[in-house]
Amino acid sequence: MAFDEATGDSSAWAAQTAPEIRWIGEQQGSVAVVPVGSIEQHGNHLPVSTDTILADAAAHLGAERVASGVPILVTPPIWTGLSPHHMDFGGTITLSVETLLSMLSDVADSVLDNGFDAVLFLNGHGGNMSVIGTAVTEIGQRFPDAQVLGLTYFQLAGSFIAEIRDSDVGGMAHGGEFETSLMLYLRPNLVDLDRAEARYMDDPYDLRRKDLFEGGPLSVYRSFAEYSDTGAIGDPGLATAEKGAEIYDRLGVELESLLVAMYEHNQ
Repeated sequence: MAFDEATGDSSAWAAQTAPEIRWIGEQQGSVAVVPVGSIEQHGNHLPVSTDTILADAAAHLGAERVASGVPILVTPPIWTGLSPHHMDFGGTITLSVETLLSMLSDVADSVLDNGFDAVLFLNGHGGNMSVIGTAVTEIGQRFPDAQVLGLTYFQLAGSFIAEIRDSDVGGMAHGGEFETSLMLYLRPNLVDLDRAEARYMDDPYDLRRKDLFEGGPLSVYRSFAEYSDTGAIGDPGLATAEKGAEIYDRLGVELESLLVAMYEHNQ
């Protein structure tokens, strides 16, 4: 969901007046969701804003499903993140670790100063995960009475994705079947499947992550140019809008469960 479109959402922070935000934040069990994305290349068939679009859409989806019973707002997205490994292909805007950590901290401080009981960083980019984990710890230490959480939205699909995917392991990686299906459902005008190419990761380490849902514990820094000529990894040719719709709906169920649990925990 684009920022200007999100402002029409009743759960959008940006659509509220200052007194309205204060009032929602002061409600018992109030939750603020902060989408965190990236601006980075996604091959030749997806826009560089893919991670931000999908994290933002997931955040608003979850909020819409609980808004009748949970005092909740979704902030404008943090639109760029940690993506130095994508720079070789162009189009990428990356932050440093220090800048991203500072940005997450400052946003959370501001949200909590508005009275919210809980903050959820809803992440859409794998490269942000370690920084968000650090931010959760540091912010949580400074605000012991608040709940500070971090979650990468696509990991919620781990319990059901085998029922939907057609690709082998590696087909749902960067710009692959998963992300392309969601974009075909949410933003088909930004997808050019004629330019999509299948590319599976070839890595010398078996312990490396091979897919959004299949991976090991080993971390290695490499430029994406070492893995792919196009910058994408996976099998976007297997993506469909129908798969995207099912993934999106089932992500909504998972997010609803989490957001309700956050609200109930702070009662």
